[in-house]
Amino acid sequence: KLGYGGFQDFQQQLIAELKEGQKSPVDLHSTRRQVEGDYLVGFFQRAEKLLSETSEMISAGQFERVCALLSDDKRGLYLIGGRMSDPIVQYLSRHLRQYRANVFHLPSDPEVWPEYLLRMRPKDILVTIDFRRYQNSLQELAQLAVNKRGAGVVLVTDKWMSPISKLATEVLPVPIDSGTVWDSYAAALTLVEAIVARVTENNWEQTRKRIEAWDSTRLDFEAQKNDE
Repeated sequence: KLGYGGFQDFQQQLIAELKEGQKSPVDLHSTRRQVEGDYLVGFFQRAEKLLSETSEMISAGQFERVCALLSDDKRGLYLIGGRMSDPIVQYLSRHLRQYRANVFHLPSDPEVWPEYLLRMRPKDILVTIDFRRYQNSLQELAQLAVNKRGAGVVLVTDKWMSPISKLATEVLPVPIDSGTVWDSYAAALTLVEAIVARVTENNWEQTRKRIEAWDSTRLDFEAQKNDE
């Protein structure tokens, strides 16, 4: 019924998928697809394809549920990414801080994580981005957040699925295979930008007031610096 010739065929396909989730740039070099013609144009065309695939992988209903979770200022938000994806998390957290309070971007050092775990309350949200060559430390963090603190997890990952997916309240899969030696995070960043836009538009009056207060405070700091 699944389209496999038998259990052995199913097992081989499963093993192949697990291996895909652990491939490094060195492994990807042997399977890369040469960009034909103008490299930049060809690369952008691949990025466009990844964006199109993302819109098919994430339903409108799921997108709205995630935005509603992040909009709920009764929930604390804790965000962290992997070795290469954490800058995307930082981008998300900086925008969310201008919309609402209780947004925390966790540092990469696991020795500091207990401080944030102890802050977490039931129904708070841990937002994690974890792509292939998944980090065991992020999985352990998610387990503690769920099992010890009662938090929910929103995960952005790839089609091979980070182990964190077993713990997640919501899983947002995005395509990352660009056909080069490097995975592309273009779809993930665009998804984050869409979330930021939707969350802030969900309650524009709150957003407007907080940004005005934020800008006013920032300008005060600049004025103090000029006086010195």
